[in-house]
Amino acid sequence: MIVIPAVDLKNGKCVQLVQGEPGTEQVVLDNPEDIAIQWVQKGAKRLHVVDLDGALGSGENLNIIRNIIEKSEVPVQMGGGIRTLDDARRLLDIGVFTVIIGTMAINHPEYITQLSDEYGSERICVSLDSKDNKVVTHGWTEFTDKTPLEYAKLFEEKGAGSILFTNVDVEGLLKGIDLKPVKELLSGISIPIIYSGGITSLEDLEILSQLDTDYVVIGSALYKGLINFEDTLQFQK
Repeated sequence: MIVIPAVDLKNGKCVQLVQGEPGTEQVVLDNPEDIAIQWVQKGAKRLHVVDLDGALGSGENLNIIRNIIEKSEVPVQMGGGIRTLDDARRLLDIGVFTVIIGTMAINHPEYITQLSDEYGSERICVSLDSKDNKVVTHGWTEFTDKTPLEYAKLFEEKGAGSILFTNVDVEGLLKGIDLKPVKELLSGISIPIIYSGGITSLEDLEILSQLDTDYVVIGSALYKGLINFEDTLQFQK
């Protein structure tokens, strides 16, 4: 299992929101590039970057993302505001190792096949955000009629190289994880699962490691000091 620190970008700063809601910033830090490098210096093998401005349609942080890629020298997976094929291509072309595509994938599953054919499946990840065991889109505001597992199977067939699963029910609340949907995904598909949402303790990581989860993204628990990143390295494989 590889533990991946989150670097969420908003207004040129590194932030952590509660349940993804603008205005709920509990962590606001300057110099996101320096923060990203610090995670790498602590042993991070990969970085998880989210352009919240892009996701919210209020701008973008492309220069910061480019600097993080150049300075950190580890693979960067990135999501937020990827609404067209050209958006995805632009990020892949500047060096984002894996693009994370959410709503666009739900609306146009064929785009996943197209990007996978062009860039390789390992560089294409589909984000599935789950609320009440249904996938939600458009910033968690619209419900679909399918479960995460149903969509995961579809996108595996379409050529996605991995699935980022975020459990909205527990994300950002620092109250721990819900294992049932994770188990269903791990047993239901063969491509890697990147888990996100609710991780609060090393015990949570130990459980996910025992389930053979491939990747885990941690944000709030790291920034609030509930988990020391160096302590997560015991789970790295």
